[in-house]
Amino acid sequence: MGRGGEGAPGPGPGSGSGPGPGPGLGRACSSPLVLPGAAAAAPTSPRGWAEALAAAAGALQAGGLVAVPTDTVYGVACLAQDPRAVRSIYGLKGRNGRKPLAICLGDVEHIYRYCHVNVPDELLRDLLPGPVTLVLKRSEELNKDLNPFTSLVGVRIPNHPFIRELARACSGPLALTSANISSQASTLTVSEFQDLWPQLSLVIDGGPVGDVQSPECRLGSTVVDLSVSGKYTIIRPGCALQSTVEILRQKYGLVPESS
Repeated sequence: MGRGGEGAPGPGPGSGSGPGPGPGLGRACSSPLVLPGAAAAAPTSPRGWAEALAAAAGALQAGGLVAVPTDTVYGVACLAQDPRAVRSIYGLKGRNGRKPLAICLGDVEHIYRYCHVNVPDELLRDLLPGPVTLVLKRSEELNKDLNPFTSLVGVRIPNHPFIRELARACSGPLALTSANISSQASTLTVSEFQDLWPQLSLVIDGGPVGDVQSPECRLGSTVVDLSVSGKYTIIRPGCALQSTVEILRQKYGLVPESS
């Protein structure tokens, strides 16, 4: 049974093996677009912020791959409903074709369109937005070419204003993975994945998303499977394990699936 989350490890070739942007994917990125007020929790230059959003949304809608900051590590996004763009992410990552991709949404209420939810809405809102990937049963609305080998899908709503606004600006969910070659370390600055820039349509530089000296900052989101009623399974401990388990067990009475 496949599960999804950004940055899940998997075997892959070296960084020079990925393809460049394919037809319709736009020009290769040669330098990042710096996000105004990158160090702030909210945009300090509304015009520059809007221009960055428009550029990123345009690149995605053209079928491109866009690197974006999240609340954990840097990610690469594409339109989840675009089969060619999804294939391009796998090529970029050198990723095993049976390693699932998560979807990224702007708001909790959008989860119900793409997933069958069997937990309270309050539980979703206690964990999201935040550094957690919730694995749920996928609905028929989701692109059948996205993770066709599993009935489940991981859902991310990062606690980062830019990617949430970007997800809202697009017509459907984003597919999201970490900005690194599979099996290599997750990245906290755009310079750490500079070898991928030529294969991306756009790189949004939001500044460092964590302490580059801290291994804990590279763990990515905590991935938890909630597809079985009343139970949970930790797929990846990630960076928010303790707080996530406390909410699931103490507030909602969920038990580990193995028990």
